Amino acid sequence: MERHFQRDLEQLKSNVIKMGSAVEQNLIDALDAVLNNDPVLASKVISSDGKINQFEIDIDNGVVDILALQQPVASDLRLILAIQKINNDLERIGDHAVNIAESAYRLTETPQDEPLLEIPNMAKIAKEMFQQALDSFIHLNAQLAQSVLESDDRIDALNRGMNSQVVKFIKKDLKSIEGGLELLRISRNLERVADLTTNIAEEVLFHTQARVVKHHAEEK
Repeated sequence: MERHFQRDLEQLKSNVIKMGSAVEQNLIDALDAVLNNDPVLASKVISSDGKINQFEIDIDNGVVDILALQQPVASDLRLILAIQKINNDLERIGDHAVNIAESAYRLTETPQDEPLLEIPNMAKIAKEMFQQALDSFIHLNAQLAQSVLESDDRIDALNRGMNSQVVKFIKKDLKSIEGGLELLRISRNLERVADLTTNIAEEVLFHTQARVVKHHAEEK
């Protein structure tokens, strides 16, 4: 029975890693679509969202099965609970990747050539945070998870800066309103990606250290 349980738990973790890799690729492609003004890549991200949703359903079912049929205790139970929450966070990050791709697609149709302002910096940080969060889960590395938490403020600051910068260039040319609004949408979606990535890192800390850090950033 114990061997069967461990096999199911490892399969559950493996499925989360596969889902994380698929979400990461969609996020990378969505951001590349923005940075390279690539409507084909944007369309690819939008059309692949169903794969992410199916991962979420399968992992949810796996969590229910293992809780119903087994009696996990201590660290195993924490891992299962962490997987359940990470699964939801990954699906939501996938949704934000689609939102970014949709904005990228609309940007290719605007008549103006808008400056991307802080978007490249935000994209770089968000991708690094996600990779670190996923690696922290794969290796159950608390130190790596902690580094993700410490990067979130950088994205928040850049997102705030985007608002004033977009307003300035819209005032210079009212024809850039449409493109400016898409840039703000991308910025907000990146900020949410960073928040959800932070949630993943918090779940790793919950599992590895039995420590709840959510809403306690000042205590990190």
